[in-house]
Order: sequence, then structure tokens, then C-alpha cells
Amino acid sequence: MGFKRLDAEDFVVSADAVQSTAWSTGLPTLTEFFTSSVQAAGTSGNYYLSVYQTGSALSNTAVQFDITYGNKTGSGSAYFNANIPNLTPATSIYGQYRTLVLEDENTNFTYGDGTNTLSPNDFFAISVDRARYKEKLHPGTFNLKLIGNGGTIHLTDSSNNENVATFLGSNRVYQVISGSNGVPHGTSGYVDASGSYGLFLPDIGTILLNPSAVSQSIHVDADRSANLANGTNQATLFGAIVSGGSFQLNAQETITSDYVFVRARNSEFNYSENPSFISGSTGEVIYDQFINNPQVYMTTVGMYNDANELIAVAKLSRPLLKDFTKESLVRVKLDF
Repeated sequence: MGFKRLDAEDFVVSADAVQSTAWSTGLPTLTEFFTSSVQAAGTSGNYYLSVYQTGSALSNTAVQFDITYGNKTGSGSAYFNANIPNLTPATSIYGQYRTLVLEDENTNFTYGDGTNTLSPNDFFAISVDRARYKEKLHPGTFNLKLIGNGGTIHLTDSSNNENVATFLGSNRVYQVISGSNGVPHGTSGYVDASGSYGLFLPDIGTILLNPSAVSQSIHVDADRSANLANGTNQATLFGAIVSGGSFQLNAQETITSDYVFVRARNSEFNYSENPSFISGSTGEVIYDQFINNPQVYMTTVGMYNDANELIAVAKLSRPLLKDFTKESLVRVKLDF
């Protein structure tokens, strides 16, 4: 065993963006959607509807995304208290997403840009499960097919149509448009007089849909009735997603790696401390050839801190011959 202190030039830090499928199926497109009657009937069902990739508890079922509905005036869900008519789960959801996205409780959501914008009082929200999107969603991979009584729409984000990122508060945002793979159908992918179909927020795994634009295109309508049964609007959007049968989305994360270059020069690490090389009675080297022409095999690189504590071990794929005529360079990769 030999020790050598590493120098500053022996360390290199690298950050790589890695893209992967978001869904538990391992496929880029989710084609089947299931809900849990227990969750829908429970307390959480008043606020959102969880969607799974399988209906069997024996098949590693996991939440893929949640569907919810928010309304600024409280319409579209049931009153918490009949004496306070404007306070419902829909108002709680609206306030939660306004704080999360806009970071200002006195502003409203606006869909579209330029001369074609709309600021309605409500939205559908698709919140991708945190375990699915890892660090963030990958713009340009969002493709959602919705089918309603009025036809079919294919939704995507506007990432490939924008040269400069736009922010709401501290969140990157893209418009949800009709199109595919980040490219609009037609000029903008907007709906006349209704703005865009919503907002795509990749860094928080959230997609807000504009009910007015969706209704105008395919007649999937949000019910804005007062004191409506909780879960009604969530079920409406879920039905359109099930009918479409296609939800494509990829996740993206940045993996930071530390590369450590361990150099064994020709004059270093050529001798062994293996006790079988030494005579137990005299302490002499048993094999004379190991005195002037030692040959050893490197198998392991250990990394120690200043307290001489072993903190990492790298195993070589095969033993590496080392003598005075050979130098070795081992690259150790540490991922975080």
C-alpha cells in the first residue's frame, strides 16, 4: 500500500444534463390512466385527483400526476361552510398556485401574450409527482392529447418557438399551445380571443390549463356552479385525458460529477507490503528479483481525508501491472 497527496490539478468538476422518461412505465408516453376510489373519496379527493400508471396494487402502482381545479371566486366546488359561500377547496387551490407560481397574492393568471390574452378566474392544473420529474421537466417533450365532445386537440409547450426564457416570479414559464414537440400548429397555437391553452412551468413540474380555451376548442367545460360537488371538474379533465390516451413527458436533471485523476508515476507504487514477500525470521526479501526489478499489480484506489479516514474506494476492472518502466493514470468518477 502506498500513499500520495493529490494536487489541485488532479480534480475536475463536471455537470451534465441528463434526460429520462418521467413515467414509472419507463416509456416516454403514458397511454393508460387509473385513479383510486379510496383517494377520490377521501379528504384529499376534495382538492385533487391522483392518477396512476396501473390499476393493480400488485404492479408497483405509483402516482404519476395529480389533477386539480382552482377558482378565484370559489365556484366549482363545495362550500366549507354554508355561511361563507366563497370559501371552497377551489379557492384554496387557486391561492396556493397563485403563491407558488406568481409569488404575489394580488395578481391573476394571464394566458397568452401580445394582443391575444385572457385572465379568467379559474384553471385546471396538472401537477407531476415530484418523484417523476426529478429536478425539472424537459421543455419540448410535453405532448398531451385531449378529446372532448367537440373534437381533439394536441397540446405542447412553446419552448421551440421562443428564443428567450420568460419568468413568472422566479419560475420559468412557457405557453401551452396546440402543436407538438414544442412547435405550434399554425402561427401561434393560440385560441382566438382566449389566449393560450395555459402555462407550462418546467421547474416546478406544473401545467396550468386555461378552461376557456379548452372549452372553445373541444367543449370540455369546467363547471363553475356554486357549491358544486368536490371532484367534479377534476373528473372532467381526467375523462378528456383518458379519451386522448397519450401523455408524453420527459424529466431532466443535472448530475454533478467530480473526476479525480490518480497518477502513479514510474518511480511510485512499485513495491508491495505483502507479508509473503518477507522472511518472517530474518525480515529479508525472499525473492531477489523484487529488490531491483519489482513487479506488482494495482487493484484498488482508496481515497483518504486529512484524518487518514477512508472515504471512497475505486475498484479497477482488472489488476494493472506496475513496475519502474510503467506509469498509470486512473480516473475516479464521483457522482452527486
